[in-house]
Amino acid sequence: MIETEDAPFAALLAAERKALALLDAIEAAELIQAGRTELEIERAIFAIAARDFGVTEHWHDRIVRAGVNTLCVAGEAAPDRMIETDDIVFLDLGPVFGPWEADVGRSYAVGSDPLKHALCADLPIVFDAVKARFDADPDMTGAALYAAAEAEAEQRGWRFGGRIAGHLVGEFPYARQPGDKELRRISPRNPQPMRAPDAEGRPRHWILEIHLVSPDGRFGGFYERLLEGMP
Repeated sequence: MIETEDAPFAALLAAERKALALLDAIEAAELIQAGRTELEIERAIFAIAARDFGVTEHWHDRIVRAGVNTLCVAGEAAPDRMIETDDIVFLDLGPVFGPWEADVGRSYAVGSDPLKHALCADLPIVFDAVKARFDADPDMTGAALYAAAEAEAEQRGWRFGGRIAGHLVGEFPYARQPGDKELRRISPRNPQPMRAPDAEGRPRHWILEIHLVSPDGRFGGFYERLLEGMP
């Protein structure tokens, strides 16, 4: 029984490892540069994902955000933007490996703006702090973890920019499954314990999203991965 319950998580971890390797390949290709547009970089990322990782399906519509567009949340429409000198960019990848979703995000400061570099450095720190709160509370609810994300962001001098702080993840397309969507999100509207099993008694697994915004509201940054994933 334990083996059966652990199999989906092992598959999610394997998908995340591949997605992180895709991020590394994107960085090695030096795609994120001033003078390139978001959509231009997206096309290049899709090409690398297909050629080197066998990915033909992605569950995110927009995967590159730059400048003022880094204030956008997932699924929010925005015009294509060219990366400028001293800009900030984040990637929000959702590649599908076999039947399993991956969901990873990183941010990059292009140029020498110290505030943008500081935000990029703080993203994984805030992620780890929020994860530590989850690890310490076996009864953590989605609403409580969202509040923790807001508090940890404020403690580092940022605003929390996400309407949610993450969501459940599983076999593609998990997000389209029936039921109350709010109970599948880390948000103020989810009073349910996050460790509660699903309707069939199986463990559920979560993506933690950290979306930080500068105090003046001019730009943001993003970082995400499995809440119970690799260190």
